Amino acid sequence: MVIALAHHEKSAFLKFFLTYFISIALLILVAGFFYFEQMKQQLTKGEHFSLIEYARYIKMGEGLKKFSKDFHHTYTLRDKHISISNFSADGDQFTKYIPTRDSKKYLQVFKSKKPYEKKLSELKTQIILIQTLLLFIFALISYLLAKSALKPLNKSIETLDKFAKDLIHDLNTPVTAMKLNMKIIEKQKDFQKSKAFVRLSKSVESISELHSSLTTLLEEKTFQITKLNICAIVQDVIELHQPNYPSISFEIHCSAFEMRANENALKQILHNLISNACRYNKKDGYVKIYTKGKVLIIEDSGVGIEEPQKIFNRDYSGQNSSGLGLDIVKRLCEAMNIKISVTSSEKGSSFSLEF
Repeated sequence: MVIALAHHEKSAFLKFFLTYFISIALLILVAGFFYFEQMKQQLTKGEHFSLIEYARYIKMGEGLKKFSKDFHHTYTLRDKHISISNFSADGDQFTKYIPTRDSKKYLQVFKSKKPYEKKLSELKTQIILIQTLLLFIFALISYLLAKSALKPLNKSIETLDKFAKDLIHDLNTPVTAMKLNMKIIEKQKDFQKSKAFVRLSKSVESISELHSSLTTLLEEKTFQITKLNICAIVQDVIELHQPNYPSISFEIHCSAFEMRANENALKQILHNLISNACRYNKKDGYVKIYTKGKVLIIEDSGVGIEEPQKIFNRDYSGQNSSGLGLDIVKRLCEAMNIKISVTSSEKGSSFSLEF
């Protein structure tokens, strides 16, 4: 399976599509509602006028054959005066009272509401069908407009991606050369205890990790998503770090569960998190990696993070972490629909990956 759009592209596409479509949909629905109310009033007025016409025919003594069986009439006595504009919908019928020459006697005409309710139901169905068709048409238009709007963005991203890939590719040679030379220098006893050498070694390691992270991130669009054994990947990453941190104790309690991700990207995420957990740990500290359901937790006994809520920001820079590396981790997680979170205290930090 290949991810067709990167996370930021999906986000931009959905925002444009939903903003345009929801705006149009609200207009269509509101217009449909007011149209229905207007037509309902017209139908009600029509029923009123039909009763007036029925009463007129009765008063004039004309035949009532033109009226359906839904029309009925009777005479009733009323003590109180009834307004000529009276018209009511009582129960299942419309009713109107027409005054006669006798001030207390009224002609009561009434009609079944069933034909009216049938027309109202047909009107609702017609409006809903039209609205559904319009929503479908505008959904298609919204989709095409969103794709069209993303074209300039995609071109800019492709240009930047090409530049970044070329840059990362060109950096590969000097980074490799630095690592090889550091290994050669490391064998010389005069440099092993030098503080400058230790700082230089950590800097080269950081550059190498950042280079690997960026290389993986630039492959986001072509991630191959496959089923993976999470425990086997954790074990592989731990085996890479154990020789570099002999004073750190590693505890692994992993229960395998089915998950889908890109292997290289997942390894890079774990490599960054475990590397930070080791690098900023206390002397003779520990790193625990364990699972809870479909959540992988990486816990350390380090000094903690000052502002854990900002740790994934690109411009974050704390005493024990740089935001760029964890920003890349966050983006890789988003690309594979992995939810990452962090908690921290003076006793250490804990990163959770929810698959």
